[in-house]
Amino acid sequence: MNLANLERQLSFLREIDELKSVVRLTPLINQSRRENSAEHSWHLAMYALVLSEHAATPVDVVRVVKMLLIHDIVEIDAGDVPFHDTAARAAQAEREQQAAERIFSLLPDVQGAEFRALWSEFEAAESDDARFAKALDRFQPLLHNAATGGGSWVECEVTEEQAFARYRLPIERGAPALWEESARLIREHYGKPQPE
Repeated sequence: MNLANLERQLSFLREIDELKSVVRLTPLINQSRRENSAEHSWHLAMYALVLSEHAATPVDVVRVVKMLLIHDIVEIDAGDVPFHDTAARAAQAEREQQAAERIFSLLPDVQGAEFRALWSEFEAAESDDARFAKALDRFQPLLHNAATGGGSWVECEVTEEQAFARYRLPIERGAPALWEESARLIREHYGKPQPE
């Protein structure tokens, strides 16, 4: 047993417990409170397991699950910034890069490099696996907002145009069938008739 590796792994696992304290704007569907980023990541991993047949192209579900469990770890340092807060989003990418450096470096070098590469792949959203993971990351809060009478859309006065701009491309690229459902949910929320 490599005790040095074990200690680094345990240090990382203790550190990522902080993700449970990062509160997102997205309400739970039962509306009892807002979800935290750790819950969001777990829920997305379940979405990948359940919805993989709807990916635009065949995907490696295990890789997608890994990306989804890792993708928001940087929020421990960088926080979660809502999409409609353009001022806060301006410096978010740099904060997340710095957080990725710090947090993934807690792991043994090889493992840290693997996690960092998966995180970077998710952020770039250029591979089939990453496009599907990104689609799920956008679909889940959309589904929550639609199921809660608008949730953070109402709270933050998000327009229908802003919702379409935020969700369409990533969901459509990664899971076209989920985009069809998403568009229907957005139109339904904003009271627009469904296209024939």
